[in-house]
Amino acid sequence: MNKLTQRIDKERLLLGIAAPLLALVAALVVTALVILATGKNPGEAFSEMGSYGVASDSQVYILNKASTYYLAGIAVAIGFRMNLFNIGVDGQYRIAAFFAAVLGGALTAPGWIAVPLIILCAMATGAVWAAIAGVLKTTRGVSEVISTIMLNAIATSIIGYLLQPGKLGQLDPAGTLVSTKPLPSSSHLFNIDTGASGILDGFIFISVIVGIAYWFVLGRTRFGFDLRTVGLSESAASASGVSVKKMVVTSMIISGAVAGLVGMPTLLNESHQFDNSFPAGIGFTGIAIALLGRNHPIGIALGALLWGFLERTTNHLEFQGYDKEILGVIQGVIVLCVVIAYEVVRRYGLKRQQQRVGAELAAQAAATTKKQEVA
Repeated sequence: MNKLTQRIDKERLLLGIAAPLLALVAALVVTALVILATGKNPGEAFSEMGSYGVASDSQVYILNKASTYYLAGIAVAIGFRMNLFNIGVDGQYRIAAFFAAVLGGALTAPGWIAVPLIILCAMATGAVWAAIAGVLKTTRGVSEVISTIMLNAIATSIIGYLLQPGKLGQLDPAGTLVSTKPLPSSSHLFNIDTGASGILDGFIFISVIVGIAYWFVLGRTRFGFDLRTVGLSESAASASGVSVKKMVVTSMIISGAVAGLVGMPTLLNESHQFDNSFPAGIGFTGIAIALLGRNHPIGIALGALLWGFLERTTNHLEFQGYDKEILGVIQGVIVLCVVIAYEVVRRYGLKRQQQRVGAELAAQAAATTKKQEVA
């Protein structure tokens, strides 16, 4: 059986490599056909994307975008590991960034106190907003998909109501933009000046820490084991003494807390205030990235980098005469190909394992019968 286990592990590794390769090849083929259908040369398009994407200023842009996308992907992945579909990351990070911006604008404390308080405020707000969906699911049986979608709309309405002059918003000197009170310079998070390549957001280091914490907690702790067990089988988890309802609420709280960090690179490193131009839709991007990365911290990081690369290079293609909608097409094709490729490979691998186990058991049964006949 040891040899059988080794063969299965080796085959599983090969299948794990084959899945993303198959998805990449399929995505390239489909994307090339789409570009060809628009009357353009896909070879030239891919060449433009490659040359522009490796430029030093593009690398800084991609890292900054990937830092934000990575946090969104981790927030979604936490729910996925529990078999929960947290579609509310978008509302969670926006309302978290709004109240964090309000707090930051009111603080007069030194930066080493103010910045952690702003981050904690964002995490707490996101956690509370996500906890609502968790409580509704465990106490009233409300699907987290429905509740988080509704909470996204409610968060947008609350922000729209409070972000007005005379409430928590203020007009800029030109009288054209309503925003929260800008953060004092002492509350700005550090940036890394790379020279001509641009400014690298310092929050990227916190994103790395979040990824390490996600890997450690889910893969090396009893809590992570219980969380994964509930995601695989609630009945089995209950039989082993795990409180499923408690795990559902806890997972939503942690997912919301991480979601609260999504808007922090923009707030602390770039805009230093919350206004109507604050980025929206990152939560939905996180869903795609979590799917791409198969909920693994390294896979999510690669997915976030790929998303940042596509955003940077396809925007460049628009100036080269290509249709601007090509970005959405490429992103959708990649996600679709990844989902299909992983499912195809998973089913093939399962079939192969069943065949190997069946053959091994049949061989053992034949050997046992032979021994009995000899005896």
